[in-house]
Amino acid sequence: MQRGRSLRPLALTLILAAAPAQAGAQSYWSHDELGDQLRSLANASDRATLTEIGSSMEGREIWMVTVAAPGGAPLESRPGLLVVGNLEGDHLLGSTLAVEAIRYLLAQDGQDEEVTRLLAESVVYVVPRLNTDGAEAFFAATRWDRTANARPVDDDNDGRTDEDGPDDLNGDGAITLMRVRDPAGAFMVHPDAPRLMKRADAAAGETGSYTLYWEGRDDDGDGFYNEDPPGGVDLNRNFQHAYPYWEADAGVHMVSEPESRALMDFVIAHGNIAAIVTYGHTDNLVTPPDARGALSEARALDLPAFAAASLEGIHDVGVFRSGGGGGFGFFGGGPRLRGAQPGRDNDPNAGRRPSTTVHRNDVDYFATVSEAYREVTGIESVGIHRAPQGAFFDYGYFQFGVPSFSTTGWGMPSAPAEEGEAGQARAAAGARGGRGSGSGPLDLQLLEGLEASGVEAFLDWTPYPHPTLGEVEIGGFLPYVTTNPAPEMLATLGEGQGRFLARLGGMLPRIRIVETDVTAHGGGVFTVEATIENAGYFPSALQHGVVARAVDPVLVQIQVDPEDIITGDDKSATVQRLEGSGTRHSFAWVIRGSAGDRVEIRLRSEKGGHDTVTVRLGGDR
Repeated sequence: MQRGRSLRPLALTLILAAAPAQAGAQSYWSHDELGDQLRSLANASDRATLTEIGSSMEGREIWMVTVAAPGGAPLESRPGLLVVGNLEGDHLLGSTLAVEAIRYLLAQDGQDEEVTRLLAESVVYVVPRLNTDGAEAFFAATRWDRTANARPVDDDNDGRTDEDGPDDLNGDGAITLMRVRDPAGAFMVHPDAPRLMKRADAAAGETGSYTLYWEGRDDDGDGFYNEDPPGGVDLNRNFQHAYPYWEADAGVHMVSEPESRALMDFVIAHGNIAAIVTYGHTDNLVTPPDARGALSEARALDLPAFAAASLEGIHDVGVFRSGGGGGFGFFGGGPRLRGAQPGRDNDPNAGRRPSTTVHRNDVDYFATVSEAYREVTGIESVGIHRAPQGAFFDYGYFQFGVPSFSTTGWGMPSAPAEEGEAGQARAAAGARGGRGSGSGPLDLQLLEGLEASGVEAFLDWTPYPHPTLGEVEIGGFLPYVTTNPAPEMLATLGEGQGRFLARLGGMLPRIRIVETDVTAHGGGVFTVEATIENAGYFPSALQHGVVARAVDPVLVQIQVDPEDIITGDDKSATVQRLEGSGTRHSFAWVIRGSAGDRVEIRLRSEKGGHDTVTVRLGGDR
């Protein structure tokens, strides 16, 4: 591989090739191409229905595909599995995996037992691309890792919006970084990986000699570079749990965006959704919550974080203060507004604080699903992983009360292990690159893994005469390659996700009336008994769903007048939480009636389905 030249990324060149609608994914799709794929799938099968649940800031459709076998129970009474992709604008992989999973389910219905049962007994709702505007930026002439939607935001609080975005100075179609020699700079060339940078450690006798910036000019003349780019709100930071109040890319309030509102309107209207899977930059599938219910530590690339550090302080003179989310992605941290933060600066005794760890009684369910995910997909480790502040999947568990998962959708690329002194030196460089050191092994792992797999992932530092900074060097990770794999991997990855969804769908609660009995006592008095069973793996409600009062109890109702019930259970009897794996619960009513009367018993489980049986007093069911 040649280095030191301004090249269009190999991955992006491959990505831009169009794929035929009838075949598995061979590229990433624009909005129009995605629509063609979805219409092709829906038109070819009576098990897929394409609808719109809303539109974006720029008016693009937000599509949803409902996948289920026709006939049988109404869809709204079946246990539902919701899949959402491409919440972050730069995660094109998410929408591709969602489409390929649909393709797999449709192709395997009637062929694979898990898939056939899933579509016959349940319903799968798929929103392939929530952030339609952010994703479309992938296909622009100049590309950068843009997570946000198209909301205009005055990021630098100067009364103007989107006036200082990235500039492709070297004309290669990709926004990378600039490094500038600066005796007061905080960064130095990594001694073990010269293409990377590390924060100088004064305690170790290291001296900083560089400052890093995003590639571009100071278009608005305020002394900062690319601090007010197009796009404003990261949709996967705009939902109602652990919402990052006052952070610039989280929106003016929870669910402030038309895209997130469209998704929430759908979710609230579909209480049958029993589990959620999202594709994005956070993982709780490969690495499930630990025994305390906490997610693994966030992991972000350091080079972008170092560039974002050059923007610290841009709001100190206004109504903002610096701080934020750790430098993930293009301006992934961001500033915070001054002022009290709800839930943090309020009286801590003024109410129950929201949970941020998985309930101890639910941890084993997440561990089991994680094991299944790794077994089915073969993915054992992931690269970038960010803290789920305002993430939709976090809302799904902590507020909506169902098993809710997020995955990057592909594994951490790895280079072949080296032997001898070179391998030992490489391992030592990774060990010294811990999160506290500021160099970060993730940069090196991703760089070596991607390049070992044939992907041009990095633009080597190349001199450039900057109009205001003087002589700079332009280089760094190329856009999209650290969060989206090479196109030739897409069909295989998507099939793996389809298999996993089928496995997960088989775990949904499935609650039915399995036994009834009628005993006649004479004089028009009868005992009616009914036993229900949860044949699924998940309980009717996770324990946190009970604590949060987010999931209705299982309801069993005998259809007789209340005054005809002499004793026993109430006419409308409930069980708050019915465990899975064949757990049963029985109800009994002593009622007045006449021999031969038919009495209906109805079951309603919000997440586990509906059922109805009719018994005959003084006779058989």
